[in-house]
Amino acid sequence: MLLLYIVAEVAAVWAVSSLIGFLGTLGLLVVGAFLGSWLARREGARAAQAFLATARAGRSPHAEITDGMLVAFGGLLIMIPGFLSDLAGLALLLPPTRGIVRRAWLKRAERRMPNRLIVVDSEVVDKETTNRPIIEG
Repeated sequence: MLLLYIVAEVAAVWAVSSLIGFLGTLGLLVVGAFLGSWLARREGARAAQAFLATARAGRSPHAEITDGMLVAFGGLLIMIPGFLSDLAGLALLLPPTRGIVRRAWLKRAERRMPNRLIVVDSEVVDKETTNRPIIEG
């Protein structure tokens, strides 16, 4: 998978370089890195403020934590040289597309989690190893 990514990234840089030249391509990569790092700082600060506001309100900050992780990953992708990583990083830094990625990621995580844990008397227990009678409903 990593090899496929590297080949695709080199092909994208090669194609852009063929269209606008070497210096133009290099300039575009540098401008993308600076613009992406600025956007990552801005969105990271917004995610941190949203996390603090949600925590102060006493609500669960799951979405804000996930947003913070996606912003950090997007910033990392922006700093990796290449156009494909820049596009993926930009998608994670922009709030509308980040929301789509967050919902898909959480939905996938819910499907992969085992549904064996329950709460009994404010204690999380495994359905299959508990000796207590379990009343579901």
